[in-house]
Amino acid sequence: MIGVCAAFNPRAGRDWTRPKMHFNFDFTTVQVLWTLTFAALLVLLVVLLGRDRARRFPWFTASIVLVALRLLMSKLLHGKLPPLTLSAIFITLADVMAVVGLLVLLELARRVFGGLQRRFWIVNSAGLLAVAGAVLAVWGPWPAWKTLTADSHLAALRLMQLAAEKTELLVVLLTVGLGLLVVLFGRRYKAGWRSHTQRIVIGLWTAAIAQLALLIVLERMARTAAPHNRAEFEHIMDLRSNLINANSAVYLAVLVWWIVCLWIDEPGAKMEAAELAVEEE
Repeated sequence: MIGVCAAFNPRAGRDWTRPKMHFNFDFTTVQVLWTLTFAALLVLLVVLLGRDRARRFPWFTASIVLVALRLLMSKLLHGKLPPLTLSAIFITLADVMAVVGLLVLLELARRVFGGLQRRFWIVNSAGLLAVAGAVLAVWGPWPAWKTLTADSHLAALRLMQLAAEKTELLVVLLTVGLGLLVVLFGRRYKAGWRSHTQRIVIGLWTAAIAQLALLIVLERMARTAAPHNRAEFEHIMDLRSNLINANSAVYLAVLVWWIVCLWIDEPGAKMEAAELAVEEE
């Protein structure tokens, strides 16, 4: 934000009545990241719709819409609704986003390995789910069933929140596994390096690795951190905030990657379009 102010100093030899330009940046890191991320999401949606990518990747487009919606709702509804109502809205949205995340992975996997035989598809999918499920089962403490159902008024929200958290973690683990498979074997099927499918997967893979690293570090901090005074506590909280901001910066970089990659046509796309036009004539 740029402010213009005029000051008068009778002790100074210069004329302080002339206006001076002062550059005052009153935005926090969180606000800057929020603004840039929301703007990048809107630009990405324009690219997906304007370049006709949404038709090819409908669930991926839906996931971007949901992320933008969540960011907008967090800004508009925070502090304006009762806490219980606000929690119910965001927990429901988190459940929907987790399910859409699974559908995005299925959509991309079918595009990459569509030519794979059915039995190999089933075996590989079952193996990936088994590994991700095993990691999910041992990841962090699971709340006791009595704790989830202790209060009938909040039992549904507790169960929905648990489902959202665990499903989101499952999506992250499956994304890491799918990313490895696509990078290693994508060229043999329908996802070469310059294909939109592989570049979307690489973006998701990068964001998933950053989120997984963040979860590991935060969980370790929660178990081992033992502040002895207020200064140590504030240092831990600042470190936690910096890690979250770094993860947000990685996601912002991924959005920019998607914008650039999805704007550019795949190799051979113009030639195929010209051939189709000739055939139609």
